[in-house]
Amino acid sequence: MGTTTLPHEPRESRAGRGRRSTHDPVLTRAALALLAAVTLLPALAGCSTPPAPVVTATVLVTPTPTPTPTPTPTVPEVIIPNPPAPETTPNAEAGPAVPLPEGPAIDQGATMGARGAAATDAAGNLSTYTVVEGDDFFAIAQRFDVPVQQLLRMNPSVSGLGENIYIRNIINLDWTAKR
Repeated sequence: MGTTTLPHEPRESRAGRGRRSTHDPVLTRAALALLAAVTLLPALAGCSTPPAPVVTATVLVTPTPTPTPTPTPTVPEVIIPNPPAPETTPNAEAGPAVPLPEGPAIDQGATMGARGAAATDAAGNLSTYTVVEGDDFFAIAQRFDVPVQQLLRMNPSVSGLGENIYIRNIINLDWTAKR
């Protein structure tokens, strides 16, 4: 087996084991690298290509003339006169307004917007309705098959065209009385 040497220490030659060699391997490698660089550098310098020439192109655009359109013959404008106004006839004389039929309230059963209880008089006719939460005047009129205008006439104390009703208000359902 050979001996191990440090990179900067000179190696012993094989022939004479106590003598030092005059050739340093580190210096020999450096000399070879320098010789290769000096030899190859001029050869590589010729390998590069010269820069490409700059090409400049100038484009001139000439407008294409548009053809002149062929004139179309003009037709003389014909003026049509307005037709004569029709004769008006007056409306017939208005007669007296026919009132909506009024009658007793008929309970159609509880619905959304009219879920409260109705009270009856001694004869069994509907007399009043008590407003509960979620009721509205229009739904109450529909439940009892009474036009809203009639229900408003029967209940003059309800203000705002029926918009202002409150829980526990009493609504009159007797068409012969006012409340």
